[in-house]
Amino acid sequence: MKNNSYLAILFFALLIVTGCEKLEDYQYNPNETSEGDPGLLLTNVEVNAFSSTVSLSAALSCRQMVYTYGTSGAQYYNWTRAGFGMYSELRQVIKMEEEAMKVDDGGNYLAIAKFFKAFYFLELTNTFGDIPFEEALMATEELYTPQYSSQQTVFEGILQLLEESNEMLSVDGGALTGDVIYNGDIAKWKKAVNSFRLRVLITLSKRDGDLGVGSRFAAIVNNPAKYPLIESNADNLALTYYNIEGNEYPYFNNNDIKSGGYYLDASFVQLLQDKQDPRLFTFADKKPSAAGLDDSDYDAYGGLDGSAELSTNTQQASAGEASPIDARYYSDAVNEPGIVIGYASTQFNLAEAAARGWISANPVTFYQEGITASMQFYEVDTAAIDAYLAQSNVMYVPQNGIEMIITQKYIASFMNSGFELFYTNRRTGFPEFKTDGGGVFNNEMIPTRWMYPQSEIDYNQDNLNEAIDRQYPEGDNINGVMWLIK
Repeated sequence: MKNNSYLAILFFALLIVTGCEKLEDYQYNPNETSEGDPGLLLTNVEVNAFSSTVSLSAALSCRQMVYTYGTSGAQYYNWTRAGFGMYSELRQVIKMEEEAMKVDDGGNYLAIAKFFKAFYFLELTNTFGDIPFEEALMATEELYTPQYSSQQTVFEGILQLLEESNEMLSVDGGALTGDVIYNGDIAKWKKAVNSFRLRVLITLSKRDGDLGVGSRFAAIVNNPAKYPLIESNADNLALTYYNIEGNEYPYFNNNDIKSGGYYLDASFVQLLQDKQDPRLFTFADKKPSAAGLDDSDYDAYGGLDGSAELSTNTQQASAGEASPIDARYYSDAVNEPGIVIGYASTQFNLAEAAARGWISANPVTFYQEGITASMQFYEVDTAAIDAYLAQSNVMYVPQNGIEMIITQKYIASFMNSGFELFYTNRRTGFPEFKTDGGGVFNNEMIPTRWMYPQSEIDYNQDNLNEAIDRQYPEGDNINGVMWLIK
């Protein structure tokens, strides 16, 4: 719904512009393609790309939330096939490129297009493994059955796209109209592109020997003049919501949430309670059975076992022993921006790189700054932040450094960052997701991927089979181990 409102605004803006045209401007062949404004396409590209950043499915899969109105495939790991719909979105990115090449000073649109290509290809390869990349989106050249590129090739291409995007972004590259993320601020876009590139590199932590990931990471960090990074929450790459019909927070007025279908997972609540983490009070409401306790009493909160059978969870929820997600997630049309990549996650990526020895820096500094940034995003006061950082079970311990960094990144990503939570767990094993409650499908295993779309079986089977045989000896299944995590 929110996409429609953005498009409506742009449509009426276009009507105003065309309403001022002279009569001779309409004397054209309607069968020929006319020039368009890339800014009109940019808004739609941005909204569509970032609309899945706020995802209950990701929260269910990552043991932060539990659903009680049915058996959720995301929660119980009953995963099947995903789709290639992102290729349709990539066609809009290419259309924006085409329009940018028709106008003067369209260079920054071309640079942003490279970022969105990298963004979508990263999502696709994270989902499946090998994907059409080098031969993708060539239908205009009558190539309808593209070959699949290896995941290594895809990642190399993604990193190259981001390098080119950073190089092309310039104050001399023309204005970016229609930019609902940074309002045309090129400096912030450069920070976002480079911070996103760090995410891609940290995603490749298991493939350092193949791609020289650590040295590439260091090259960015050690050259801030060329590769500026996100420096505060004000630089967050995030989609902001408005109290305008169609532009509201994605779960505003969601009936399942309002009526009590979603609760926090017990393991997530326990994690926050153990660390006396005040973000719990912003994530959840008190459990009904704790009506007499103060909102800031950690004992007033509880959760359900995301791995337990549905009947067990519904009984406990009915007994008032679980905390529903905070009311603002369905009652506040604006609520909070949906973060794609932000200051907190960038600091945690830097902390992990330092802990791995990729950069010459103290991981403690980045670790603490990431926690601080996350808490400031949730408007936790300074005194509470300082007290939290001083706790013995929060203070950085080098022997447990990676686990501590990823755990804090996990907390900071509640209801933002999409499936980045899951991909980080898949790569590191942190934090551990419980699966032995009796309700989980897939032999109580956490899937590692989604199967390829049925449409590829129907229309591109030969190339698909080649890609499956190359990657997954046991066939196309949700437990296949892709190159990325071997």
